[in-house]
Amino acid sequence: MLTTNGRAGRLVLLILLVLLGTGVAWRLWQGPVVTGYRLDTRPLVQKVVASGEVASQSIARVGSEITGVVASRHVREGDLVERGELLITLHDEELQARVKEAEAALRQLAESARPQAQAALVEAEERLTQASRERRRRDDLFRQGSFSAEQREQASQNEVTARAARDRARIALEALAPGGSEEQVVSERRATARAALAKTLIHAEVTGIVQTRAVEPGDLVQPGHTLLEIARLDSSEILLPLDEKHLAPVATGQSARVVADAYPERVLAAQVSFIAPAIDTARGTIDVHLSLLEPADFLRQGMTVSVNIFTGERDAALVIPNDALRQREGHHATALRVADGAVEEVAVRLGLLGTGLSEVLEGLEAGDRVLIQAAEPGARIRFRERPLPNGAAP
Repeated sequence: MLTTNGRAGRLVLLILLVLLGTGVAWRLWQGPVVTGYRLDTRPLVQKVVASGEVASQSIARVGSEITGVVASRHVREGDLVERGELLITLHDEELQARVKEAEAALRQLAESARPQAQAALVEAEERLTQASRERRRRDDLFRQGSFSAEQREQASQNEVTARAARDRARIALEALAPGGSEEQVVSERRATARAALAKTLIHAEVTGIVQTRAVEPGDLVQPGHTLLEIARLDSSEILLPLDEKHLAPVATGQSARVVADAYPERVLAAQVSFIAPAIDTARGTIDVHLSLLEPADFLRQGMTVSVNIFTGERDAALVIPNDALRQREGHHATALRVADGAVEEVAVRLGLLGTGLSEVLEGLEAGDRVLIQAAEPGARIRFRERPLPNGAAP
C-alpha cells in the first residue's frame, strides 16, 4: 500500500514529465535556431575594387636618326634624366671629316676661287676694251678706204667675243661672291654635315626615368630602332584591366584611391580619365586609365597597385548584407524574411551594389529580419540576430 508521500512524489514526477513534454513540443513547434540580420539604414559607398599596374601616359622611345656605331652610353635603367641630357654618343670621325671638307671648300672659295674670278673679270674687261678700240680704229680706216670690209668684220667679231668672255667672267664672279650661289651650295653642304654630326650626340627630349636600354658601346644602330625608353615623370597613371562585368557603374571623372603593394601605407588620390572603347576578348577585361592627382615619385613603371573606384554614394540607405541575398542576378535577388516566427521568401530590388553591403530599394523595410542560413519558406524558426557588418566596401 502506497504512502501519502509516495503518491505525492509520483504526482510531482508526472507533472514534471508533462511540463517537459510540453516544452519540447513547444520548441519543436517553434523550429530550429537560425541566424540572420535585422535591417537598418546607414551611409553606403559603392566601390569597384581591382588590381592594376603603374603605367606612363608618355613613353619616349629614343632612337638614332642616322646609321652609326655607338661610342659610349651615358645612362642605364632607373636613371633620372633631364631634358637635353646626353644619353648616347656615336662615332663621328667620318662626319667630322665631312664638316672639315666643307669648311675647307669655303676657305678655298674665299681665299682662292673668288680672287681668281676677280682677276679673270679684270682681264676680260681689259680684252674687251682693247677689242673695242681695235674695232673703232678699223671702222675709221674702212671709211678711209684703207681696210677691207672683211677686216672690219673681223674686228667687230673679236669685240663680240671679248664682250661674251667679260660677261661670263662677271657671272662667275657673282656666283663666287659672298652670299652667291657657290657659297650657298658649299654652306648648305657644311650645314648638312654639321647637322649629321650633331645627330651623333643623342639627347633626352623629355625629363623622366630610363625604363629600358637596348644598346651598348660597339653596337651598330639604325633609324627606326629603339635604343632607350624614358617614362615622363609628369605623366604617371594607373592602367587597370577591369573585368567587364564590373564596368557598368564606372565612368570617367569618378574619384579613386590607389595603394601600391610595395607601399601599403601610402594612399594616393586618382581619377578615372579614360575607358577603352573595346573589350579585350581574350581576357574579358577592359582597360581603365586613372590619372594620379598628386606627386608619387616612389612609383615605378609596372608596379602592382590595388585600386578602389568610388562609383556611388548614399547618405542613408537601407542596406542588406550580401550573404543574406539569394538567386542574385544583377539588381534583383530574393531574401528569406522572418515574420511571426515563420520564413517567407521575398523578391528584392537592389540599388548600389557591393561585396559587403548592398542597397535595398524594394521588397524589404527597416527592421525586417532576414536569414543567412537556408530555410524552407513557411517553416517556423527561432531567429538569432547577428549585428550588421561595418563598412560598405564592395
